[in-house]
Amino acid sequence: MKKIEAYVHQLFKEIPDSDSKRNMEEEIIQNLEEKVMDLMASGKEEEDAINKAIVDFGDIEDIKRELRQHLTTNPTKSKMRLIFSLWATGLIISLVLFMNFYYTPNVIWFVYPVFAIIWWPLVMFYLWYEQRNQQAR
Repeated sequence: MKKIEAYVHQLFKEIPDSDSKRNMEEEIIQNLEEKVMDLMASGKEEEDAINKAIVDFGDIEDIKRELRQHLTTNPTKSKMRLIFSLWATGLIISLVLFMNFYYTPNVIWFVYPVFAIIWWPLVMFYLWYEQRNQQAR
């Protein structure tokens, strides 16, 4: 069923490589191969069954549009999330620092929650960095 695989890969050639693209291609190939097997079981020749399955499959513009939207997220949005996480983390750390020195000045404990809080902007930075690199490709 190399013809089906070639057809599906041709349909998705302008979409950038990603896991969601590969998953969608595999699912479509599997569905078309099942359709071909059903048509062959009903008495059609393999070549005719392949051609009929491809013709019956129809247009995939909606699928391609959805994949493009999924892959081209707005880098400005991720940058804003990064900035928000930095500001919010700064405010939370300031609050924890104030609470530590106001209520228990003899015990330094604010460091422990800071380690947990700092992961939020780190994750946002990673997501922003990945999206920026995807846009460059």
